[in-house]
Amino acid sequence: MTSEEKRAFILLKSIIFNFHGIDEDEQEILDETAEELDASEELAWAHNFIAEDYYDAFERAQEFLDPIMLKLDKDKRLDYLSKVWTANNQKGYISEMEATAMIKLAQDWQIENELIEMIKS
Repeated sequence: MTSEEKRAFILLKSIIFNFHGIDEDEQEILDETAEELDASEELAWAHNFIAEDYYDAFERAQEFLDPIMLKLDKDKRLDYLSKVWTANNQKGYISEMEATAMIKLAQDWQIENELIEMIKS
């Protein structure tokens, strides 16, 4: 995973977890992800990105993520979203807002049908 991909993946996971304000379980998952990917700088960057303006963070994240994700093949885009979906399940639930946000991103990244099929299975 390139540095750009690490930054994008960490931001993706962070922005979804921050829909309701990040809780301890979510922060622990993010910390574990950053450790696994050797991406502590990227995690700090993502926190700063979101804190810059919490209320429009998702829209700014979309603008940041779209060109990066569209350069990747469909399987990798789906893999990143499915990992975020799985991480949400790890904390015990996926809120309607989080699910809607992930489906919106999947639509932007032209993998909506694939994500929905993955969710069904």
